[in-house]
Amino acid sequence: MTDKQAHTAELVRRSLSPETAATFRERLAEQAEWLRTAISDGQFDNADFAVGLELEAYAVAVGDDAVSDDRQPAAVDEVGAGDTTHPQLASLPAAVFEEPAANKELGLHNIEINTEPALLSEAGLAAQADEIRERTAAARAAADDHDREIVLDAMWTIPPAEGAVAYLSATEKRGGVVFADNMRQYPRYVAIDNDALAHADGDKIPFSAPGVETAFPSILFESLATSIQPHLQIPTAEEVPAYYNTAIRTLGPVLALSANSPFLPAECYETADPAAVVDETPHELRIAVFEQSVNQTAHLKVRVPRDIDATSEIVDRVVNDDPYAPFLREWLADGDRETLADRLWEFTHKRGTYWRWLRCVVGGDHIDDANDTHSLRIEYRPIPTQPTVTDIIGLQALVVGGVRGLVAADHPLTTLPWAAAEESFYAAVADGIDAELAWVTANGEQTADSDAVFAELFEYARHGLELSGLSSDAIDDYLAPIEARVAAGLTPSAWKKQQVRERLADGDDFQNAIEGMQQEYIRRSRESDSFAEWL
Repeated sequence: MTDKQAHTAELVRRSLSPETAATFRERLAEQAEWLRTAISDGQFDNADFAVGLELEAYAVAVGDDAVSDDRQPAAVDEVGAGDTTHPQLASLPAAVFEEPAANKELGLHNIEINTEPALLSEAGLAAQADEIRERTAAARAAADDHDREIVLDAMWTIPPAEGAVAYLSATEKRGGVVFADNMRQYPRYVAIDNDALAHADGDKIPFSAPGVETAFPSILFESLATSIQPHLQIPTAEEVPAYYNTAIRTLGPVLALSANSPFLPAECYETADPAAVVDETPHELRIAVFEQSVNQTAHLKVRVPRDIDATSEIVDRVVNDDPYAPFLREWLADGDRETLADRLWEFTHKRGTYWRWLRCVVGGDHIDDANDTHSLRIEYRPIPTQPTVTDIIGLQALVVGGVRGLVAADHPLTTLPWAAAEESFYAAVADGIDAELAWVTANGEQTADSDAVFAELFEYARHGLELSGLSSDAIDDYLAPIEARVAAGLTPSAWKKQQVRERLADGDDFQNAIEGMQQEYIRRSRESDSFAEWL
């Protein structure tokens, strides 16, 4: 065991000790009390709405690092004449993360790209779009220098040479602590992994999906999936409940339009009927992967959150959430707690494992003199990574515009019962754009008519973006690629299912059908401007 691994193992053991749990609870209570008072006193109020974005992606090996394969799936002819290399999952070298916008994530194959927050305005959204394009391009160029390609996708299905199960299951116990070989060896990740395993009452965490009954010795199987997360900063604490509760009721419709992860790597399936799996598999397996990987405590940590009546409840919920791997600041940092981030260090650490599909975050980055580091923002978390940057930007605009427009118009959507909103969300998980969604129309009538749901979602997104100063042309540029999905009745997940069905009908086995689809997806994602061009 290296010195670094020994240090990590020691931190993990300390994290999971009863003494740390007691100290952590005390600090959490103190910080939460200060935070409730500060929110009530208006210390987290700002002048304007603001937006931000997180983008997760994965890497595959290309060029000399790609592995030649004689199977020649159906996509080979479309990828390139005589090209029999498979763009297999691959780790990213450290040099890729020298780009300022490129951050490491859970798996060695993962990358996260963030934008700086900007005001919700025409200039602000344009800056977001420019930034995500430029940073993605820079990360891709850096990866290309090492024969890697950054793939904008929600679920990888072509495994590395050793296979998906072997890659996700490679672990070793050192100093009484489980280390997953292909996970970033950050103490926090390792501690969460070991805590989840302990809560699972065994050496493995079970996972179930249509055609799949398996278990993994690490939460690393969460890294099968990637997402995008639009952020919306709310100007005042008083307004947060209205935006938060409205956002909950948009989760189902937005997920239905963005679904993009219906398949796991083919070797995960044990089935004699691939066609049945294609029919039965959810359009959004990413939701099941994340929920089942870490939902090991007594109360589910990944789920649709309940409504809030007061902004202080966002603090209470973090405090009361089942703990995972508590850490103390002095283990990782020195000095006085002068900044907000330092003052709330333990609270922020706890909030990092409050994995609801929608959550509120306190604190942020300086934007201007009227919008400072003390802020309240909503993180919108269920959206899978999309095929192109244009699609990602369009969904960011749809989310922030829609939530703002619905609240500003005093739309009655929040009269939709919470249980119906939750059911709508999981219907979108299962059936994508064909799901039976739940909505309340502007005239107060509850409906499951998806045409009416999507029509109002886009109508009020336009309203919210207009209120934010965007021109009609700019709004159309953002929303048109997503609206095209409604007109065609097709999302990335539906396209993937369609591709696999066609390949099975042409005689491919399940592995070649899935991997052929994936190669074609990667080619189109790289070469097209938006998913609308695939329709």
